[in-house]
Amino acid sequence: MFPLRDINPIRSTPLLVYALIIANVVVFLYELSLPLVELERLVFRFGVIPRALTVDFSFMSLSTPITSMFLHGGWLHLISNMWFLYIFGDNIEDTLGFRRFAYYYLLCGLAGAAAQVVIDPLSPVPMVGASGAISGVLGGYFRLFPRARVLTLIPIFVFFFIRELPAVLFIFLWFLIQLFGGLGSLGAGVQSQGVAFFAHIGGFVAGFLLIKWLKPPRNRTYGWVNR
Repeated sequence: MFPLRDINPIRSTPLLVYALIIANVVVFLYELSLPLVELERLVFRFGVIPRALTVDFSFMSLSTPITSMFLHGGWLHLISNMWFLYIFGDNIEDTLGFRRFAYYYLLCGLAGAAAQVVIDPLSPVPMVGASGAISGVLGGYFRLFPRARVLTLIPIFVFFFIRELPAVLFIFLWFLIQLFGGLGSLGAGVQSQGVAFFAHIGGFVAGFLLIKWLKPPRNRTYGWVNR
């Protein structure tokens, strides 16, 4: 399943969402400009390496849960993350406001990195991407806007269908994929599939919990529109 757009109006321009997308794209273009050796050095310096945080502890590694959120492993990784942020992030920023959304995004990203490190503390594989933070955005959306509609592209074998799904169903199915992917990876190395599923799970849970705490009391969110 792939979201094409959500049917959930906003009242303000999501400036931070746009800024995050631009920043991630700029950093990725910089990655592409580097020779392979320099790119590997960049990823190992600024990506989250669980072992560096749990065994080979250094103060330099403490900043990697933040810096890793702006690195991506390829075009598909970047585009899928930024598209989900674009689709679902505007309503969360609209609800929280610029500053609170910045805290929220950062905390969800840190929670995602922490979850992956706890599950696989000895891994020497660097983890990069904004998936933990964006999973947190989905967790907040799931809680605030369960009745919003998501126009979804649904592939079935060689056929493609476009349907409107309730946000609660779309995100629930997305979470199940992450959960089963994470459980399936436990027996063969947590990052053996190249996906840090537990970062997604940790970010989602953090987002689901934090949104209630950070949401200003004056903001009432309905999660549906009259049609």
